[in-house]
Amino acid sequence: MDILIVEDEPKLAAFMKEALENMEYSVEVVYDGFMGRKKALTEQYQLIVLDIVIPYMNGLELCKEIRTQNSAVPILMLTALGTTEDKVNGLDAGADDYLVKPFELKEFLARVKALTRRVKGFTEIHRELKVANLTLNLDRRLAFRNQQSIELTSKEFALLEFLLRNKGRVISRTEIAEKVWDIDFDTGTNVVDVYINFLRKKIDRDFEPKLIHTQIGSGYFLDIR
Repeated sequence: MDILIVEDEPKLAAFMKEALENMEYSVEVVYDGFMGRKKALTEQYQLIVLDIVIPYMNGLELCKEIRTQNSAVPILMLTALGTTEDKVNGLDAGADDYLVKPFELKEFLARVKALTRRVKGFTEIHRELKVANLTLNLDRRLAFRNQQSIELTSKEFALLEFLLRNKGRVISRTEIAEKVWDIDFDTGTNVVDVYINFLRKKIDRDFEPKLIHTQIGSGYFLDIR
């Protein structure tokens, strides 16, 4: 499992690298946006850990550029900026998850585990999941609507897969956060709502029938209405 860390604080980078290598990950570290861009766009990684405030090219811009060429690689964004607006900016840039500095090692490793494995409890039985004109190819990690390819980040794919596997069932925000992100989120965060909106823009806005629905006060569900 190859992980790229883009972090300009040498002590923090070394700390994360050692912890990940102790878990048998293969880790590469670079210290600025220029080298991060070079590595991320020319080599294959299973996860990128990306600080926002880095020299030459900030993490938000780098994340956006990575997403123009690679929609699948999971990106965990590190930030000392912890407001809701800052977090949404990171998600809008294409990050799959964010972690506010300073953070506990246990939480960092939990986020890494969640991003580098399939949604907890999922077992591959069929190659595809389908509803109406939406198809999710589990082997190739691709989504299609009306046979039109739709680019999804790894976290968007995981969320859509979870909704499809629970077709017709109203799922609370808490359950989605636990199963898709594999971690208990603070009730004040709106990350689930943000990602539901991402999916709606990609798979529902330009297509019929609408598939993702809100049950006010309860959560979300995917079905044909």
